[in-house]
Amino acid sequence: MIHKPVIHLVAAARPNFMKVAPLYHELIRQDWCKPLLVHTGQHYDENMSENILRDLGLPEPDIHLGIGSGTHAEQTAGVMIAYEKVCLQEPPAFVVVVGDVNATMAVAITAKKLLLPLAHLEAGLRSRDRSMPEEINRIVTDNLSDLLWTPSPDADDNLLAEGIPQEYILRVGNIMIDSYEMLRDKIEAEPVMGALKLSPRSYAVVTLHRPANVDQQETLRPLCDALRQIALQLPLVFPVHPRTRKQLQAFNLWDSLNAEINIHLLEPVSYIPFMALVQQARLVITDSGGIQEETTYLDIPCLTVRTTTERPITITQGTNRLVTTTELKGQVEKALSGQWVHGVRPELWDGRTAARVADSLRKTLGV
Repeated sequence: MIHKPVIHLVAAARPNFMKVAPLYHELIRQDWCKPLLVHTGQHYDENMSENILRDLGLPEPDIHLGIGSGTHAEQTAGVMIAYEKVCLQEPPAFVVVVGDVNATMAVAITAKKLLLPLAHLEAGLRSRDRSMPEEINRIVTDNLSDLLWTPSPDADDNLLAEGIPQEYILRVGNIMIDSYEMLRDKIEAEPVMGALKLSPRSYAVVTLHRPANVDQQETLRPLCDALRQIALQLPLVFPVHPRTRKQLQAFNLWDSLNAEINIHLLEPVSYIPFMALVQQARLVITDSGGIQEETTYLDIPCLTVRTTTERPITITQGTNRLVTTTELKGQVEKALSGQWVHGVRPELWDGRTAARVADSLRKTLGV
């Protein structure tokens, strides 16, 4: 019996699953290795993890670490302890981590302490803002990885500037686009917009969860004020992240937002209905990462409420712009008046990233 090399595909948060899914399906299709889905358990809300598995056609995870919430140190330590036990029992031929959550870094450290080959999908992104925990996670993971799969030229440049050898770096494109194209038919058939009694291009989608925006009343309250003003011109569909909901309620902001007839506060929405809302939106207001890429791909105005982005190609080539809370209403009006730039799709954002990643893995393993 020929033993296929075991590949661990590690996911923790919802965007991780969207990045892992196309690669999982590609590796299953090629049938030269045995991909195992490792779920660290960082997102334990049903709409944030379990429903995403269904949407993406993923099986139940082969390995579930069950870490859950906690401080940064608690999550990182919990993942390291649990994942080390898994690897000591049956070491994989390769560990693949994606994105920039705490579990990404924790698994990377654990794998390299055990001398296991490590690859990072979506490597090289930098915001230059080390107050963001994601930036720390990206830097540590990239500096430990043996294979760094990047989505864009700026990511290549970042890694080279940090002294990563050229031979470790391979630009493969944007795996998030693979997820979208893989599920495009289901997304286009999704009835969520009708359920909300909305017509195409008549509303905006809002997502907010960054600590810098939601953890302090002095930042969250003016942001809510701006959303109420914008809602006078344009209905807002706002799937509320659990962290954001908790803060809105703690600061007594939930009821005033919920009372607005033009603001639709939703539970977290799984991938297919969420992308159905995004692809028909007039514009998107966000502080997330992946949505900056998806809106660039779909040529939809994206207003990112942050001072930095680790995805600058969405600005230089795409439809994304960084805005402050005070600028938000004016920038929405600019987008509504048609004065927003039309972007281009960056090179290799073509829905074939997973195939390039799989080929890179196979060549590296010599299978």
